[in-house]
Amino acid sequence: MHRTYSMRQSRAPTASQIQNPPPPASSTKHGRFFGKANIGHTFRRSAAGAFGPDLAKKLSQMVKMEKNLMRSMELVSRERMEAAQQLSIWGESCDDDVSDVTDKLGVLLYEIGELEDQFVDRYDQYRVTMKSIRNIEVSVQPSRDRKQKITDQIAQLKYKEPNSPKIVVLEQELVRAEAESLVAEAQLSNITREKLKAAFTYQFDALREHCEKLAIIAGFGKHLLELVDDTPVTPGETRNAYDGYEASKAIIQDCEDALTNWVTQNAAVSAKLSTRARTLSQRRKNRRQEGLDLSHQDQAMENRESGMWVPATEHRGGDQYDDEDEEDDSTVANGEHARGREDERVAA
Repeated sequence: MHRTYSMRQSRAPTASQIQNPPPPASSTKHGRFFGKANIGHTFRRSAAGAFGPDLAKKLSQMVKMEKNLMRSMELVSRERMEAAQQLSIWGESCDDDVSDVTDKLGVLLYEIGELEDQFVDRYDQYRVTMKSIRNIEVSVQPSRDRKQKITDQIAQLKYKEPNSPKIVVLEQELVRAEAESLVAEAQLSNITREKLKAAFTYQFDALREHCEKLAIIAGFGKHLLELVDDTPVTPGETRNAYDGYEASKAIIQDCEDALTNWVTQNAAVSAKLSTRARTLSQRRKNRRQEGLDLSHQDQAMENRESGMWVPATEHRGGDQYDDEDEEDDSTVANGEHARGREDERVAA
């Protein structure tokens, strides 16, 4: 009996992980009130944006939709690993070549499941960054509300008491509120752009790595299929003895090496702009650089984000908004899935 070769059994960091350390586990992988079921999907989608400031409602809805998406990806990851194990178990009773190849294919499919699980963690970086834009929108809403409230009070007084001395006081407050609002809106505009680019950089980098590694696995999987003798035989005829055990192990080892050594610089697929698109992009970039430089009017900020960040709690009424959009479910054990046929035999 041959021994199942478990891919990356030592779990040493890959070249990509050394170059770009993996993020912490996704926030969707723990604290589930509804367990592994997806009953929370509909609740999150219907309740998204129902609470909190108007300015943040649309992005709150998107953030919660992304959480539903991540939960679905987690489910796909688990199901794929379980199906990979079952493929290995089924092939055990087949002929030697089919038994060996299905066992190794199970290892590859299980690796895809684990890559999907890692992809969820990196995808959460994108979601959390977009969530921070929502928090900025929350912090800006009070300044808008204050400005609108004073404007309404002035209009009401001018209608009811045109000579009221309160109008002058309120107009002075309105000037201060408008100045505060201008600063808040500038913060929202600047940081939204910064965070938007950072968020989708996380997502596209994660997608690129995930898809490249899936393509690597698919290529080596097809090499494994070449070891299966599909030549038709007549009744009573016996096939040649299978001698591909070492070859199948070598293919798995090559696949492991390819996954371990993959880095972004070695990506096989690259997005190349056409001449027209490249010209238009460069022209727009040049126009932006030729704009009027007003940076000397502002104080230098060593940390761009911290210098412009205004917590919601520092605004009036800011503490009334519950920033936590996760209706966390009771914890689910994140135990490691056993891989390959050997662990099934031990369990039996």
